[in-house]
Amino acid sequence: MALQTDNLTVGYGNTPLIADIALHVRKGEIMTLIGANGSGKSTILKTISGYLQKLNGKIFFNGTDTDTISQKKKSEILSVMLTDRISTELMTCRDVVETGRYPYTGYFGILSADDRKAVDEAIRLVDMQNFAEKDFSQVSDGQKQRVMLAKAICQEPDILILDEPTSYLDIYHKIRFLEVVRQLADVRKTAVVISMHELDFAQKISDYTVGIKDGEITHYGRPCDIFTREIICELFSIPENLYTKYFSCSF
Repeated sequence: MALQTDNLTVGYGNTPLIADIALHVRKGEIMTLIGANGSGKSTILKTISGYLQKLNGKIFFNGTDTDTISQKKKSEILSVMLTDRISTELMTCRDVVETGRYPYTGYFGILSADDRKAVDEAIRLVDMQNFAEKDFSQVSDGQKQRVMLAKAICQEPDILILDEPTSYLDIYHKIRFLEVVRQLADVRKTAVVISMHELDFAQKISDYTVGIKDGEITHYGRPCDIFTREIICELFSIPENLYTKYFSCSF
């Protein structure tokens, strides 16, 4: 397993939100977390990523307890793209992408020729070549999102965590974004965990899907088993008549 949790409890302070979380993602697999706002998707991802302290249980990267892994090693294994906006001063989009190579560059952050090649390839994959030298703070939210994916790509992680990654993208770039993520899983064998609201995209990109409601993981399985009328209505508290009215075709 690239990523595994055992009896994990997440929350804020000393207040648990979701307990007994047992997730496992193999190399090359994409797992999506779905559920209503406030259900705990982001809290799980932030805890796995180390942004929040876990309240109980274990997290394993490549079979090793993360409590025993150095911060430098974690940064080589794991790349994270959260919804929080990052602030930069006088950094171009390329500068931001280059920070994805810092786990490998040593104390002074000097990029080698191979590092620069990885940066260029990541920028090309997300279609940001024409914006690479622009001030990161001056590009659109959608372009920022693509830059942050490029940063994650050039970090070459074993595990990629994405929290609502397509929120600011138009339909074309949503599709392009998810195609790149699928390529990372299929070609580089990256293990990917994504929280998503776009159920149609989540259904198509997932190898496995986790349904979360009211502080509990209620469903886990293949997309064909999870994306049913009954389960979607249950997870999102959608009345049957509204589901029928607003979904032109059932999952």
